Amino acid sequence: MRRAAGVLGEALVTLGVVLAMFVAYQVWWTDLDAARAQSAADLELDRRWGASDNPRESGLNAEDAGPDAPGSTARGPGGLTEGTAFARLYIPAFGSDYRFAVVAGTGDAALEIGPGHYTGTQAPGEPGNFAVAGHRVGRGAPFNDLDALRTCDALVYATADQWLIYRVLPVDAPDPVSARDRAAGCLPAELAARATSGRYEGLSGVSVVRPEDVWVIDAVPGRAGPASPDLLPLTTLTTCHPQYSAAERLVVHAVLERTEPRVAGSVPAELGGR
Repeated sequence: MRRAAGVLGEALVTLGVVLAMFVAYQVWWTDLDAARAQSAADLELDRRWGASDNPRESGLNAEDAGPDAPGSTARGPGGLTEGTAFARLYIPAFGSDYRFAVVAGTGDAALEIGPGHYTGTQAPGEPGNFAVAGHRVGRGAPFNDLDALRTCDALVYATADQWLIYRVLPVDAPDPVSARDRAAGCLPAELAARATSGRYEGLSGVSVVRPEDVWVIDAVPGRAGPASPDLLPLTTLTTCHPQYSAAERLVVHAVLERTEPRVAGSVPAELGGR
């Protein structure tokens, strides 16, 4: 009996060590791999956008970049090879060093590089929903802190020739009037009203849904139908929830506040510009 108990104890210890090694691999080693892949993708954006990171200065823009280039109007993100970087995402609430290259596609290989654009959703700035997925634990964990975002926090994207500034929709607003008033803290009054009423009424800036609730990346989340010019330009970020689990999905919805041209030596106020 004692021998059997000893064997069982040794087996449990061995299992614990194996599990600890697996967790270390998932969290630490995959972070290293992802950091290398993300760095390469970011450098590739520099190359394609010009070493100065300024399309106007380098002569590269959406009109002459070619059909496969980031920001190209000929094909857009949906026409890029999976894993190809085409934009950058900045979230000022997460610190001045938060910056990730966004890649085409949401397959495993793409998401090991960085946040990935859901194929079939809109491009940055287009009416509808520019939807992006990212890991929460391991593989760079770009979306680890999404649950910390609050009403009006900025999500800033850079494309080949534009800055796009989105604002997180109201979080935990008890009614449409409260939602509108909170949104008006960072959005023009007309946009705040539109983003919190009609087909967008009740759309929360941060929420938790089931994995099968794919409606969160619809052109109008929760309302089936194709994208059309009359829709608001949204962006949606999704990740697993809670940490170390894929039981649910954490979702962030934001609406486009404004765009700015990318010019040398200038960044939006949200990133420290003037």
